[in-house]
Amino acid sequence: MSVDLSEVIAATTQWLVRAYPAAQGAMKAALAEAQARQAVTVAAWLRYPTATDAALVAMVGPGGSARLEWLVGGDPREVDDADYAWRTWVDEVVASWAASLLTSPVLAEAAVAAVAGCEHAAASPVDFRRLIAPDAYDRQAAPLLRHPDLMAPVTDLHRPQLLERLHSDPVGAG
Repeated sequence: MSVDLSEVIAATTQWLVRAYPAAQGAMKAALAEAQARQAVTVAAWLRYPTATDAALVAMVGPGGSARLEWLVGGDPREVDDADYAWRTWVDEVVASWAASLLTSPVLAEAAVAAVAGCEHAAASPVDFRRLIAPDAYDRQAAPLLRHPDLMAPVTDLHRPQLLERLHSDPVGAG
């Protein structure tokens, strides 16, 4: 059984960049995806801070994107067969927390600091620069992903739980 969160991170990142597309161009699309992936990674590590947590979500699944689709004006019943499988790995809470991190530099810095010592971060060196210190190119690439008003339907879903997590004991402790 996989004890990493790669499926959840990949699917939730994919959902965010499809729901809030990058500015036109391949380079901008890559930069927007990198920002979304960093935000989703931090959010997933906050939500599932231990290998046990990751194994449990891998076993039961994260819930899928249906409610998120509805929130952004899509119809979850109209998802084609090719997209259905990966959308089942989208985690609504992780998407909401990632959206909050993308739209709030203060929350992003607090979240990155919170996951610095978690089990997932110990596995390899990580750099979340595009999330916490986006440059002009990053901002131009992801205007929708970084827009608080446009992201509000998603951020508002689980922002209170994110704030609670960030203001509680360190991730992975106790």
